[in-house]
Amino acid sequence: MKILLLGKNGQVGFELHRTLSPLGPITGPDREELDLSDQQAVADCLEKVKPELIVNAAAYTAVDAAEEHQQAAKRLNADLPSQLAEYAKANSARLVHYSSDYVYPGNGTEPWQEISPTGPLSVYGRTKLEGDKAIQNSGADYLILRTSWVYSARGNNFMKTMLRLAQSKEELSIVADQVGAPTPARLIAQVTALAIHGQLKTGLYHLAPRGGTSWHGFAQEIFRQAQQAGETLSLGPDNARAIPTSDYPTPAKRPLNSRMALSKLENTLNIRLPDWQSQLTLTLNEYLEK
Repeated sequence: MKILLLGKNGQVGFELHRTLSPLGPITGPDREELDLSDQQAVADCLEKVKPELIVNAAAYTAVDAAEEHQQAAKRLNADLPSQLAEYAKANSARLVHYSSDYVYPGNGTEPWQEISPTGPLSVYGRTKLEGDKAIQNSGADYLILRTSWVYSARGNNFMKTMLRLAQSKEELSIVADQVGAPTPARLIAQVTALAIHGQLKTGLYHLAPRGGTSWHGFAQEIFRQAQQAGETLSLGPDNARAIPTSDYPTPAKRPLNSRMALSKLENTLNIRLPDWQSQLTLTLNEYLEK
């Protein structure tokens, strides 16, 4: 099976490249080799590779910057997925695409279902939802895996930022009223491989660890586990001060409730997703061993 992987150098793309390699030869052009903002360049790449499976891990993920650079966000988050879906439909290929918890309005406390009403609060969320809808309406064979709060041992992310700040700061103020499930890129890649191998039927599925926490709770667990692993930090869990979102204004509005129901994916694949704490342990250990 010939695979085209877009976004190879991102957090999820890196994990996908090494996880999907047993399934077939992977073509994974980087930014220098393929400008994803160029529609014709993408079309030429598709024609050259002729993939049987397209895995799209590329996205415009700078949530705040998207408020100003709306066209760039739209191209990567909406137009590119639409283009890939059109190719997949016309050439009997399969498309795997990754969505975001930011498509939901973030109200309430109940976990969102795949059929829950959407209502994105930001340009990033709106463009991601536009991409999802384009794929769903394309008639292509697709998997949309909607995830949240992605981090890994590589790249720029919340876990690594907290560890860096904890080396020099004696106190941090961290938002405590946004709740979701921190999701390591490794888990996303592993479940993707399982879904492809198991021929998961066309559709939209939530993919995240079990349980949930706030950014404040996530930071506290990062500090606790890092200290337990022998790291010397200037601050610990008790030095993380909880603040409301209103005390930390950003250009893009964030959803307060990013809880997502997981039963559809678990029941279809006959799996039980792990809890977010154990996944943090694995990711943190990988980072500290580097």
